[in-house]
Amino acid sequence: MMRSLYSGVAGLKTHQTKMDVIGNNIANVNTTAFKSSSVTFADLMSQTTQSASGANAQTGVGGVNARQIGLGVKSGAINVNITSQGSAQSTGNPFDIMITGDNFFVVSDGLANYFTRDGSFYVDGVGNLCMTSTGYNVMGWGVDPDTMEIKQDTVQALRIMSADNLTYPPEATYKGTVSGILDKNDTDVNSEAGKTVNLNVYDALGYEYTARFVLKSTDVDGEYSAELTKLLDSKGTEIDVSMATDIFGTNTTVADSTPVTFNTKSYMWDGNVLKSADGSKVLADLGSLDFTATAATDATKYKALRDALDNVASAYGYGGSTDDFLNLYYGASKTKIFELLASGDFTDLDNDGNPGITTDSTTTPPKTTYDFTADGRWIDGMVLKFDTDTGLFKNIDGNINGLTTIQLSKVPADKTQASGSPSNFSDIELNWSGISMFNNNGTSTITATYGDKDGIGTGRKLGDMIGVSIQRDGMIYASYDNGMTKLLGQIATANFPNASGLEKHGDNLYSSTMNSGSFDGIGVDVTASGGYMSTGVLEMSNVDLSREFTEMITTQRGFQANSRIITVSDTLLEELTNLKR
Repeated sequence: MMRSLYSGVAGLKTHQTKMDVIGNNIANVNTTAFKSSSVTFADLMSQTTQSASGANAQTGVGGVNARQIGLGVKSGAINVNITSQGSAQSTGNPFDIMITGDNFFVVSDGLANYFTRDGSFYVDGVGNLCMTSTGYNVMGWGVDPDTMEIKQDTVQALRIMSADNLTYPPEATYKGTVSGILDKNDTDVNSEAGKTVNLNVYDALGYEYTARFVLKSTDVDGEYSAELTKLLDSKGTEIDVSMATDIFGTNTTVADSTPVTFNTKSYMWDGNVLKSADGSKVLADLGSLDFTATAATDATKYKALRDALDNVASAYGYGGSTDDFLNLYYGASKTKIFELLASGDFTDLDNDGNPGITTDSTTTPPKTTYDFTADGRWIDGMVLKFDTDTGLFKNIDGNINGLTTIQLSKVPADKTQASGSPSNFSDIELNWSGISMFNNNGTSTITATYGDKDGIGTGRKLGDMIGVSIQRDGMIYASYDNGMTKLLGQIATANFPNASGLEKHGDNLYSSTMNSGSFDGIGVDVTASGGYMSTGVLEMSNVDLSREFTEMITTQRGFQANSRIITVSDTLLEELTNLKR
């Protein structure tokens, strides 16, 4: 038999192997992250018919090369073009991720780790990030609960939609900032009602409240009172904090000469009993009231007291502002109207030695009024002081150390007079240094916001997850409808000294081998070697069709040539057998 027959057979088999590789490449031209392979040939072996000889210096005969006859071809290697980056295919799916660089995703079937360039992921029913094709868990690093930073420990399944991650906990507001212009010509600031400024705050449970402050001018230039008048819940229901007098600022006085006029057309009284103008209806009988009653001690007596005091305040034009009326003071002793009413001394407000009744004897019947001028008012708050030369904020309550912040204190549960209790508040430090007393054409622009100038201490409501984003370094963040973000984990990657040495397992998966290098169980940050991740795109196959078709042509011609070796060798053998004829 002729050696060429077997060489031709070896050539056919080897070219068939190459065609198999080419066919597989073309079949996977649209496979996500597929890496093409190529075949290299090597001669099979050679038969030595004469060994090489060296030169003979004595006889002068030169050396002779060996005589060898090749016996065919074999597949030398099948190489995977694993380091060649495939093109990017846009999908718009935020969980589709492409790695740029030489790294691999790490996935697990629960028993072993595998490696892939296929970044088509989804979130399964229990919140794990998984491969779309196999359901294998994507591996990464978790977050240290103490530092809230990534802890690069042994890789674990990334459970990004756990119950803890679906919401972001609320936080109580603990800082606030007041800023703007307080114009001394503002009619609101100079009115009895004052300029209203609202501050929205959160308690520790995430409920939102509105603290309503009122700013008023005083008789002293450059000084304004600031009082907390109401605390409203998110539904606008007022929480009575009248017993908690130390919630904001201190109980102090401000000089404010205020004329107060009694309404003689609708009311009549003698300082103890208030009646309608015709005397048919008793609206307040101070002698029958318990001025020590509170909603906590006796709700019935407290309501009767408040109703009577509301009527007295209305008679003096303070309807709806009873506390403002009761906090006015009269005389050098700075006695509150409330205390005068409680003690019966209200009957001598005109300080003329008579029980406060000014009588006009020219009328029939004599006209009785209780008009008076208050000398100032008590406030549960503070006094803002400005530099009258520069218009800049100076201090609070004349503090020599330039105090610019004051605390809106947490209200103890036993000091509230309503079913709703703001006891879950944190103490809130309010900074007033951002206000000024410049001319603004009679318009004040005072506003109050939660948090300081850097946004610290704002507080927040309970946040629901509204989105998940994956950064270039593989870090996964959740965003919430309360404006917060939370680090959920980081996708780990693997890097091998010889990535071509990885073993294919189908489903776009690889495993490590002795020649690829081992995986340490921890992985590496994708950016450590200059790579990065892109979301909304997938890596396409790196198969080059033009190259594959060219290889297919050369393979076909090689196969044809080897088949000709067999047919020609057969013809020679046929001639040999024909010699016997």
